[in-house]
Amino acid sequence: MIFRQLFEPLSSTYTYLLGCEATGQALLIDPVVNSIERDLAAVHGLGLRLALTLDTHLHADHITGALHLREHTGCRIAAPAIDALPCADIGVAEGVPLRVGSLLIEALHTPGHTSGHHAYVLGERVFTGDALLIDGCGRTDFQGGSAADLYRSVTTRLFTLPDEQLVYPGHDYQGRRVSSVGQEKARNPRLGGGKALHEFEQIMAGLNLPYPKFIDHAVPGNRACGVCPTDLPEQLQAYCQRMTESLQG
Repeated sequence: MIFRQLFEPLSSTYTYLLGCEATGQALLIDPVVNSIERDLAAVHGLGLRLALTLDTHLHADHITGALHLREHTGCRIAAPAIDALPCADIGVAEGVPLRVGSLLIEALHTPGHTSGHHAYVLGERVFTGDALLIDGCGRTDFQGGSAADLYRSVTTRLFTLPDEQLVYPGHDYQGRRVSSVGQEKARNPRLGGGKALHEFEQIMAGLNLPYPKFIDHAVPGNRACGVCPTDLPEQLQAYCQRMTESLQG
């Protein structure tokens, strides 16, 4: 398998490029619209053809590049079926593997950050989106979020994967690139060390995070698979793809 981890600095988002060496097909997990030229250059530079984009959830801090990548390449758009996006070509559901060439991706429904959030397992890697970050997790106070749901998603789903499973998160704000299930189980300050549900709920309730700065524009745009909304404030019109900072917790 061909693997590249790509970083978008405005929203501190990781996009993951996965390629099948046998067929030359590739997919991108969580592409960002203002990085599509970078992503396409990476795909083409490796001699691959983009077959699929795959989002973990409806993002609140950036616009997905899915629609623009489909327009450029003819690739298909995959997104969690539970979000019922009319623009998606494939609705991803747990228990139904997603195949790109020889790559077989298993979806895990991991609600809590958003109600439709999914993580994706491929071989020794798990792409956790915003459900599980390195030494942290996504916020749980918007988009159908629930601290109790996220606790169950992480402790009964992600933490039951092998300890050596590599954790590739959707964001990192400190330059870290990869963790492992064992590491997060042992030392994640919010969810690790055997923390009980009530402890996690107290932690999340005490974050006092500000209202996400871009959520009212990003979510409608992402429900359309990556359209810049027409109601953007004038000062953002010229920089539609350059989102203001909105840390995910």
